[in-house]
Amino acid sequence: MTEAPTKVRVLEALKRIKSPGSGADIVAEGLVSEIVINQGKVYFAISVDPARARELEALRKEAEQAVAEVPGVAGVTVTLTADRAPSAGNGRGAAAPQGSPFARPGAARDARHRPGGVPGVAKIIAVASGKGGVGKSTVAANLALALKERGLRVGILDADIYGPSMPRLLGLKGQPQQVGDKLAPLEAYGVKAMSMGLLVDEETPMIWRGPMVMSALSQMLKDVAWGELDVLVVDMPPGTGDAQLTMAQQVPLAGAVIVSTPQDLALIDARKGLNMFRKVNVPVLGLVENMSSFVCPHCGERSDIFGHGGARSEAERLGVPFLGEVPLLPEIRATSDEGRPVVATAPKSPAASAFREIAARAVAALEEGKGQVRPAPRIVMES
Repeated sequence: MTEAPTKVRVLEALKRIKSPGSGADIVAEGLVSEIVINQGKVYFAISVDPARARELEALRKEAEQAVAEVPGVAGVTVTLTADRAPSAGNGRGAAAPQGSPFARPGAARDARHRPGGVPGVAKIIAVASGKGGVGKSTVAANLALALKERGLRVGILDADIYGPSMPRLLGLKGQPQQVGDKLAPLEAYGVKAMSMGLLVDEETPMIWRGPMVMSALSQMLKDVAWGELDVLVVDMPPGTGDAQLTMAQQVPLAGAVIVSTPQDLALIDARKGLNMFRKVNVPVLGLVENMSSFVCPHCGERSDIFGHGGARSEAERLGVPFLGEVPLLPEIRATSDEGRPVVATAPKSPAASAFREIAARAVAALEEGKGQVRPAPRIVMES
C-alpha cells in the first residue's frame, strides 16, 4: 500500500530549498503558504519579491521537484505569489495595483497588462452579498439552472475559496481531470462547474493569505477548460474584499446580482456590496430578496419571519432593478442539502418559478445594456 504524504514530510523536503539572497531555507523564511494535501496531490505557494517573480521560476521548479520526491506524492502544484508594496503617493493616497498580486507557474502575471475575458465565455455574472447567511450560493446555483432552462450554455464558478458550497448544492463528487494544461470542469444538470471544494476535502480548511486566494481564483477562471459558454455565473464569497476586486480587475464582468434577506441588518451590508460594484465599474443587474416570506404548509398562513419587501424598497431607493422574491420554503433547504436544486428537481414548484422569474429579469437587464461589458477600473486607495 502506497504511503500517504504528510505536511511534515513536505516541509522537510522544502527545508532543502534556500531562499535567494539570505541563504536560509524558504520554510524558515516564512515563504511557504499553508500546504494542502488531497489524495496524494500537494498544493502550496511561495511568496516572492514581485520584481523578481519571473527570474525566480527556477526556485518554483526546485521546490516542485523536491516535493515530488516525497513518498506518496502523486502530483504537485506550486504557485509563486508576489505581494506588491503600495506605490509612492502625493501624501493623499497611493494607487493600488490593478491586477491581483500573484504570479502563476511559469511567469509573473499582471492583470493590468492582459485585459479581456475568459476564452469561450460570452458573459460573466457575479452573484454577491454583503454578508454571509443570506442564501447567496443557493440563489446562484438555481439561477444558473434557470438560465440553462432558457437554452443558454451555462457554467458556474464557486469563487468562495474558504467556504465552497457548490459541490454540495449540485451533488458533485470526484475531482476535475487534467486536459492538456487545463482542468476539465465537472457537470451537473447540464451546467459546468468548478470549485475549490472539488480539489480538497470538504472538511479541509483553506488557511491561505490573500495572494494565494487571488491566485487560486484566477486559475479557476482562466485555467479551466470551460468551452463555449453563453454565461458563467460566479458565486462570490460574502463581503467586499480581495475576491471581489480580483474578479472586477481580472475579467470584464457583465453585471452583478446582489442577494439579501429583507431585514434592515442584511440590507445595510447588501448596500455596501452594491456600492462596491458601482465603484469598480461593474453594472448592477438588480437585487434579489431571499427568504422573503414563509407560508405554513399546514394552515396556509403567511409569516414574514425576516420581514418582507425590504430589498424591493432598497432597490427603488438606489435606482436598480428588483429581480424578485424567493420564499422561505423547506423544499429549498432540503433539495439544496441533498444536491438536488429545486429548479432542476421540482420544476413546477413555487420556488422554481421564483428563480425562473429572477433569471428572466436578469437576462432582460443584460439585454437592455445594464450588462454592457466595461473595462477594469483604476482603483485608488484614499486616506
